[in-house]
Amino acid sequence: MEIIVAPTPESAASAAAQAVLAGLPAGKAPVLGLATGSSPLGLYAELAAAVADGRADFSAAKGFALDEYVGLPATHPESYRQVLVREVCEVIGLPVDGLNVPDGTGATLAELEAGAAAYDAAIAAAGGIDVQILGIGANGHVGFNEPASSLSSRTRVKRLAARTRRDNARFFASEAEVPTHCITQGLGTVMDARRLVLIATGEAKANAVAAAVEGPLSASCPASILQWHPNAIVVLDEAAAAALQNREYYDDAARGLPLNAV
Repeated sequence: MEIIVAPTPESAASAAAQAVLAGLPAGKAPVLGLATGSSPLGLYAELAAAVADGRADFSAAKGFALDEYVGLPATHPESYRQVLVREVCEVIGLPVDGLNVPDGTGATLAELEAGAAAYDAAIAAAGGIDVQILGIGANGHVGFNEPASSLSSRTRVKRLAARTRRDNARFFASEAEVPTHCITQGLGTVMDARRLVLIATGEAKANAVAAAVEGPLSASCPASILQWHPNAIVVLDEAAAAALQNREYYDDAARGLPLNAV
């Protein structure tokens, strides 16, 4: 795991975008795993800047959302399909018909579970995800994999934690309108991506970041699964890094190998 601490949220977004760009395949259209929430917005803006100056092209890319609410129609403005259309497709030029989102509209549990299985199959059919963009919840969740999620889980139906619903209430008229369930990529699905880039900013994320990066590998902190990935990059601003114990080493390691040492 590579830990990069940047001075500001803006510089963290720039560093995270560079990590994404460096993980894109040469000679083929990329497949991106897409996170929602406030943390990756600056990253997407930086990717848009890379498109504008010719360093990236997402016009033939495919995107796979991390998760979707159960019970919201795809046209609802707070469905993650619509959020990603606004915050990713219209920003970086990823085609809307290349955007894939779990189907949370099933009328029965069986229909929802069938849709979840089909979503994992669609990721595999696309050749797998090249770079998965991640945020982290204050309780350590990634996607909607709440604490106690299986570390090998696949895309499935999950109950949202009360804290997650409170945190997301700002996007709805009231907390009562926040759906109680979702369909989320499982931690095992996330781990199949060839590169993971997690971005976190702000002091509210500091404890979760420390548990994920320096705590034990545990379902109590789902984001700790990143410790097990061979190509995971965690990008933080100073506030999100405030609870880290091994900061000096991370800063030293981020400077790389001096050319005169080779």
